[in-house]
Amino acid sequence: MHALHGVSRSDQYRALGLSTFAFTTCFAVWTIFSIIGVRIKTELGLSDTEFGLLVATPVLTGSISRIFLGVWTEQFGGRIMFPLQMLVTAICVWLLTSAHTYPVFLLAALGLGLAGGSFIIGVAYVSQWFEKERQGTALGIFGAGNVGAAVTNFAAPFLVVALGWQGTAQVYAIVLAVVAVLFYLLSKDDPAQVARKRTGASKVSAAEQLAPLKNIQVWRFATYYFFVFGGFVALASFLPRYYVGAYALPLTTAGVLAGLYSLPGSIFRALGGWMSDKWGARFVMYLTFFVALACLFVMSYPHTRYTVSGIHGSVDFEFGIGLPAFVGLTVVLGFVMSLGKAAVYKHIPVYYPHHVGAVGGLVGMIGGLGGFFLPIAFGFLLDATGVWTVPYMLMFVLVAVSTIWMHVAIRRMERRRHPALRDERHLSDLPDAPLGKSEPSTADANADAEIAPAPGLAR
Repeated sequence: MHALHGVSRSDQYRALGLSTFAFTTCFAVWTIFSIIGVRIKTELGLSDTEFGLLVATPVLTGSISRIFLGVWTEQFGGRIMFPLQMLVTAICVWLLTSAHTYPVFLLAALGLGLAGGSFIIGVAYVSQWFEKERQGTALGIFGAGNVGAAVTNFAAPFLVVALGWQGTAQVYAIVLAVVAVLFYLLSKDDPAQVARKRTGASKVSAAEQLAPLKNIQVWRFATYYFFVFGGFVALASFLPRYYVGAYALPLTTAGVLAGLYSLPGSIFRALGGWMSDKWGARFVMYLTFFVALACLFVMSYPHTRYTVSGIHGSVDFEFGIGLPAFVGLTVVLGFVMSLGKAAVYKHIPVYYPHHVGAVGGLVGMIGGLGGFFLPIAFGFLLDATGVWTVPYMLMFVLVAVSTIWMHVAIRRMERRRHPALRDERHLSDLPDAPLGKSEPSTADANADAEIAPAPGLAR
């Protein structure tokens, strides 16, 4: 497979490496409240609901900003947008240290949340450097920058112990500003920007870029991402609090164990991209959902004591998940969620090659909103029920709904494309079966009953 015309392999690897490093740094900043928030919660005497809102607020900004950051990246290029976004975020992180009341913390958290918008900038930038057959792998490697959450879970607790939460925030701000400068100095304009400057072509209007968002299929992809990414962010933020409360662990130990979830939930995204290129994104999504359902079912079971009336009197016994088993389940869950994140974004440049920024921005926004609403829901459910495992029950329901919707949509699409098909045993004979080995062609994409042909979609 040859590189794009006029683009060398070294240019591709430079763009991918710089973007992945920058995204890792941004993601570490984006999840900083999962650690320093525990200290802030103690200082301000916050309830679980208030703590959930504080942790989730950066995710709100990082999610909503993905729409306009995606559009602007397609218009001005990632080489401009990435450093600009990082510098603005670094200023907001530094100003966080001057906050003393809960409302001011929430306001500062909104600015810090711009770090999360870096994802769609990188997706739009990186996808321009790679041919379609390698985009899944490239975007999977870039998405492994989610490992920034693990960096925060592993390193931030020790920084907090040594420097306090204020000093930790200042260190993060300085590092982010340095990375912004390095990215601008070392990166190049992407091929689309170079071609636009050479030909003098006008920029595509925002209305044209946003046109595909009317398709139901785009929103279905966004629902998948609500779990695989939003759920990942929510759990990465919630697990330190869960380990401290449910297992009475110190913050440093809780951070390390939460990092064991975040690490596979990040680094194996590249594997998910490769698997999506090789066997198809649908296969990876089915694998993700089925394994996640099994893990969350077990994680949801609360520690329970039973009393049974026996022959010689009452028999008491109890059931609960020990710490080692629970940590193991989070590692498996993080692994398959990492695969799923790559699979969702494998769909986008295949179905919408000329609207990656806008469509990817919407999908990323909805996914990010999962990282906003889920921690709040976790806190509310904990306050309302007093059951530590109830957040995992909520996530189990979310995955079940997504799985059913995905399967029903696929079956409806296949039956309308092949009217003679009436039973499951023939489904595997189709070239684009749900568990098939190839991703649908663009022509097949337009046959989906859920969507109209997207404007600008390659034929």
